[in-house]
Amino acid sequence: MSNYATPGVYIKEISTFPASIAAVETAIPAFIGHTDLASKNGESVRGIPTRITSMLEYESIFGFAQPEIITVTITDTYTGENSQPAKLSARTIKASPPPTTSAFKMYYSLRLFFDNGGGPCYIISVNDFSAPPSVGDSTTPTSLLGGLTALEKVDEPTLIVFPDDLTLANAKSVYEAALAQCELLKDRFVILDVKVNTADPIADADNFRNSGIGSGDLKYGAAYYPNLKSALNLGYSSSTVSISQSHTYIGAGTPNPAITNSANGSNLDAIATADPSLHRAILSELNKLYMTVPPSGAIAGVYARVDSQRGVWKAPANVDIRSIIGPEIKVSNEQQASLNVDASSGKSINVIRSFTGKGTLVWGARTLAGNDNEWRYVPVRRLFIFIEESVKKATEFVVFEPNDANTWLRVKTMIENFLAKLWRDGALAGAKPEEAFFVRIGLGITMTAQDILGGRMNVEIGLAAVRPAEFIILKFSHKLQES
Repeated sequence: MSNYATPGVYIKEISTFPASIAAVETAIPAFIGHTDLASKNGESVRGIPTRITSMLEYESIFGFAQPEIITVTITDTYTGENSQPAKLSARTIKASPPPTTSAFKMYYSLRLFFDNGGGPCYIISVNDFSAPPSVGDSTTPTSLLGGLTALEKVDEPTLIVFPDDLTLANAKSVYEAALAQCELLKDRFVILDVKVNTADPIADADNFRNSGIGSGDLKYGAAYYPNLKSALNLGYSSSTVSISQSHTYIGAGTPNPAITNSANGSNLDAIATADPSLHRAILSELNKLYMTVPPSGAIAGVYARVDSQRGVWKAPANVDIRSIIGPEIKVSNEQQASLNVDASSGKSINVIRSFTGKGTLVWGARTLAGNDNEWRYVPVRRLFIFIEESVKKATEFVVFEPNDANTWLRVKTMIENFLAKLWRDGALAGAKPEEAFFVRIGLGITMTAQDILGGRMNVEIGLAAVRPAEFIILKFSHKLQES
């Protein structure tokens, strides 16, 4: 209170604007997995959630993909006639990928994330490439579960992604723990990969449902199938490319003793110096090898793109996936019916499909709780997370304020203004605001006298969330001629 004992002019500012709610970010994923490096400004960030905003920043801190072991076969054909020395007439170069690529897919997933519209994200590097992906436990920092524990202390991420190839048993452990964390914190969502074990979508779905995750907290996750054939080249180094060269003679020419298989057993660096043209030809073949990756990284990018262009209430479906060649397995309408709806367990699986003239599209928007009328759809669950978190953060100023009608009115007005804007943007259904939402607070409405004595302020918020039109039904019939 000002002291008016001294003569003079006093200024007092009066606040007339109501408090407002700032919308939180909705698509900031946390990628938990293995990376080559984990060093920022000379200090290790292994096991520490690290925020990045670009692929360049990722490469400077976490390095590149694990180099793949690739075999390059060079076959030279020499011909000669009339006892002349044979000359090179044809050369065939073939690059063959390894039978099984590296299980560490973090680098490729980040590439697809940024290519599909992703922005800021968090990287939790739990280990390097020296050992297979380890689930471990929540107290082991160099394990996937340890990385998940570290993520729990960070508030900003809203999506959880495990980009590495995991066995079915390992995936079960980390996915169940991630879903449990989402249920506990109520501010994040898990994107799951359905492992491709066979070429049969039905069998892969059965494996996922029966041997994969359990039946708890399904509303906080969504599963996607199948893997994606990306347009990203396999990572390699000079030492991981094995070169084999051989030659054959055709015709009656005299073998030329000067002909040698100089590239046999050599490496890319040596060939670049000795034979630049051959080096360029080999690189051209290496650039024809592409990596197949789980879909979660690209899907996280799609979530970010749809959120920025339309809003978190728009289903991240019927949207193209960029920087890919196509899905690893083609799924038919009949097969998707079994994946999209499962009467026994719920556990809906969203399918990525290729359509003629349209490209590869995300063709599903269900959470794992596919039989739940409330939380069946991804945009509904994520919209509620968005609103709950935004309102929660904005109302923290009320803590320890007087629990009276003045405070109740400020809180109600603030929330109603926020929800009215969302209704105008198309996030809530209803012809009028009162049909789209309600906010209730007050003594005898949401609180009793005992609640006020106990220091509790109860606010009830009801929302009519828009839902995606998943099934478009067109009905046609014959019309009789009238004249």
